[in-house]
Amino acid sequence: MATAIRPAPISITEAAAARLRELIATKGDTATGIRLGVKMAGCSGLTYTLNFADEANDRDEVVDLGGAKLFVEPDAMMFLIGTEMDFVRDRLGASFKFHNPNEKGRCGCGESFTV
Repeated sequence: MATAIRPAPISITEAAAARLRELIATKGDTATGIRLGVKMAGCSGLTYTLNFADEANDRDEVVDLGGAKLFVEPDAMMFLIGTEMDFVRDRLGASFKFHNPNEKGRCGCGESFTV
């Protein structure tokens, strides 16, 4: 019996993948990827978290785009399914942007969201 292959929980643009590779390279051998999660914070309730990770945890979903490994925390999955992660540079700076179809609202400063 064949095992069904399911799509990745989130997609990563090439700009985000390139930035992830750059960040991982700055850590040398101490990081193999970036862990993505959400936590309770901000005026809308949830905020995205990004941290260096040396390996995937047992239940992490791993999204790999040419060496840009993103380890998605299992507790964050229900908030992130269908999200696109991008990296944007503008005149004021550069940051990861999350286009999340599950968001129902966002605070005025854009730091936190609600589902």
